[in-house]
Amino acid sequence: MLTISSLLKSKSISLLDYHFAQFIEKVSGEENPELALAAALLSHYREKGNTCLDLSMLAGKPFHNEEEEEVYPYPDLSHWMEKIKNCPAVGHSEDFVPIITDNTRLYLHRYWHYEKSLAESIRERVQSGMEDVDFAILKNSLSRMFPEKERQKTDWQKVAAFTAVTRNFCVISGGPGTGKTTTVVKILAILLELFENQKLNIALAAPTGKAAARLQESISNAKNHLSCPDVIKNLLPEEVSTIHRLLGTKPDTPYFRHNAKNPLPCDVLVLDEASLVDLALMSKLFTALKPQSRVILLGDRDQLASVEAGAVLADICGERETEIFSKDFSEKWKSMDFESVPMKQSLGKFSPLNDSIIELRENFRFKAESGIGSLSVAIKKGEAASALHILKNERHEGLAWKELPPPKSLPQYLGEKIISTFEKVLNAKNYSEAFIYLQQFRILCALKNGPFGVVSVNLLAEKALKKAGLIKTDTDWYHGRPIMVTRNDYSLNLFNGDTGMVLPDPGPEKKLLAFFPGPDGSFKKFLPQVLPEHETVFAMTVHKSQGSEFDQVLLLLPDKSSPVLTRELVYTGITRAKGSVEIWGKEDVFQKAVKNRVERMSGLRDALWGELPVVEI
Repeated sequence: MLTISSLLKSKSISLLDYHFAQFIEKVSGEENPELALAAALLSHYREKGNTCLDLSMLAGKPFHNEEEEEVYPYPDLSHWMEKIKNCPAVGHSEDFVPIITDNTRLYLHRYWHYEKSLAESIRERVQSGMEDVDFAILKNSLSRMFPEKERQKTDWQKVAAFTAVTRNFCVISGGPGTGKTTTVVKILAILLELFENQKLNIALAAPTGKAAARLQESISNAKNHLSCPDVIKNLLPEEVSTIHRLLGTKPDTPYFRHNAKNPLPCDVLVLDEASLVDLALMSKLFTALKPQSRVILLGDRDQLASVEAGAVLADICGERETEIFSKDFSEKWKSMDFESVPMKQSLGKFSPLNDSIIELRENFRFKAESGIGSLSVAIKKGEAASALHILKNERHEGLAWKELPPPKSLPQYLGEKIISTFEKVLNAKNYSEAFIYLQQFRILCALKNGPFGVVSVNLLAEKALKKAGLIKTDTDWYHGRPIMVTRNDYSLNLFNGDTGMVLPDPGPEKKLLAFFPGPDGSFKKFLPQVLPEHETVFAMTVHKSQGSEFDQVLLLLPDKSSPVLTRELVYTGITRAKGSVEIWGKEDVFQKAVKNRVERMSGLRDALWGELPVVEI
């Protein structure tokens, strides 16, 4: 029989998973290897980003123990559930026990609470239906903000604005360049016009400091181009907070100042880069909102999920067919005499959540037939052979494929690229110029460790730049070192994901300082000794690159397949580029990655799409 000892011996679980399983078995009051096995796997899968463990996905299947060259089966599902359900450490939704069961799913208690709380909050907002708005004013505002171009072509940005204004919950999904930020600025202006006699408290948030700075910069630029009175433009907020700062962090605790008893004083919440937010943080954010607060989530449903447990945005969007709306929604839209919205007939039933999710389709950065546009579409569809063909087809500008060199040859091939692209950064005349050059190119790695991982590549980059005489010291602190903060420091106003550079102070002492750009174009500078945890970023992982944009990207894939290599990772990597993408890899590894989707165990999707009341349409 498969046991926690055999899992530990084969390194399939960690010591933490093993001891947690022993604790649960001890709490149960008797030997129960099936319970211990489930507890160890529950802990293990949560660490891998899953919010629960679905026993039906493992029960009866073989487990290959390569250490002992043995094959053990997971327990039969009915037997496994029988051995678990009557244990004192296991209970149901209302029980205060370490593990909660929901059909064949097992949850750690706090993750059950997070999922249940978030699902209830979203359902309540969705079921509240249309807001009581003045449709005459709304029609005028939408017509000015989104003037009609082609009567027969649906303006999905306009549909997104209509949805966000008339509903308490709205998701606007779309890839980079589809105009999510431009759309949300117009939405806020329309809301201010609609509720002119009321003071709207609008909160803008993002999961990381880097994402917050980018949203703040985008809003500041977009507001000047709005077709609305200056008084409305002046009322538009520009300050964007991280979620942690918005909620009010309590040092050394997982709790926040704002919660159900002390809700956020906002009427409208806009959350950017929602795909980066894990289940726990999203649940705490929704718990801290007033029931009547309008919520607008922006993100890309096809991007990588959060590093921590959950795939919240993907679960909210579900596997829904786009362009399905209720009759009520469609009739209210048609009553304003705008272009028609394509509406597909649902197979019998319809969920109100459909009316709250809009996907922006038109890409203003690169057209569908462009290199990056064509490649991103093929990858999103999982068409591996087609994606590789597009990559290797020379007629597509902005794309390049290179067969991955062996590890021992990587310094030679990659060194030339590093020197040619980062030379301008290290020779820049001032910090403004250095940051402009730094944003022009970045190496993105799929993995952190290994010969093709970010740690090795950053060391390789420093070695190559030293050999070329561009780095003139053997210390960690040198002119032109790009760094990324990896831990929030609220006292310094530096956050995980903030990217800076080590450069000499323009003052007479020429002391090396760490410079970080602000959203308004100014720069903050710090002594290197006071910085929070950070790392060098000539290269960065695709995960860490989320929320960033570069003119050119080199995506470096490993020479062997890995569970980390997924369709979402490749898509996220290539869409960080505004101009061109070069991928170094092996054809079989690339194609397997495009076919491999992120599948995280979660009950949120079922809780949202399975439990909402449905209506015939």
